[in-house]
Amino acid sequence: MLLQGDYDLPEIFEERYLYTVACFAAMPKEVHKPHPVHQPLVLTKKPKGAAVIEGFPGLGLVGTIATGFLLDHLKCEKIGSYYFEDPPATLAVHGCTIVDPIGIYYNKKHHVVVVHAITSAAGIEFGAADLILNLCKQIQASEIITLEGVGSTEANETRGFFYTDHTGLRKTMQKLGIDCLGEGIIVGVTAALLMRKQLPVLSLFAETHSKLPDSKAAAKLIEVLDKLLELKVDYVPLLKQAAEFEQKLKAMLSQTMKAQEMKEKKQVGYIG
Repeated sequence: MLLQGDYDLPEIFEERYLYTVACFAAMPKEVHKPHPVHQPLVLTKKPKGAAVIEGFPGLGLVGTIATGFLLDHLKCEKIGSYYFEDPPATLAVHGCTIVDPIGIYYNKKHHVVVVHAITSAAGIEFGAADLILNLCKQIQASEIITLEGVGSTEANETRGFFYTDHTGLRKTMQKLGIDCLGEGIIVGVTAALLMRKQLPVLSLFAETHSKLPDSKAAAKLIEVLDKLLELKVDYVPLLKQAAEFEQKLKAMLSQTMKAQEMKEKKQVGYIG
């Protein structure tokens, strides 16, 4: 999965994703063999029939950045949270508050549930997909919309694509003028959800030209979502601040990776 970037982020959004990306970059990259996770998914509210929009970290962190922007723009209500026991335990702290590895939010106006994840699903893709399906079962969701990046060698523009095997959703996207992903490889939680075939799944993709966080690709997904759900999201400002935002992200990633390398060299012991 990949992404690209050019968009204007409100200050609060920019701060949130600087620390989110730094946290993600610092996470150990080893993939561990999954083992059963027993804690149940508990929701404080179950909005029947809502559409579920999910964004797990992938190439460019497109899904994470896009869902985070939705949370800020739509002023969503938190209705649940979750964590997996499989990856190394990692938490982000922002403003003296712990950020949920996986947060679940609801927007009443547009009747959508947003799943915002800063936890990598590498190695536990089917577990993450089952979590989403569990959520959908509890709220009797109408559909699942996944947000992903897709690699591209075209550096001139960032295009948006979709994939779905649902006839109605396919016709809707074609009417909106969005192209189907004709060729490519789908991986991660999106692939697992498509393989489960338990609910209509609409996968949205944006081209990315870098493995670094790509706000431009995230903005392209917001643009497509805006057309689809009529969210009235002003994604244009994202494009204006993308260059500056990405420079800050790159600097933070560089510092984070240097700190991680120093830690490994010194063989700092694990506390926990």
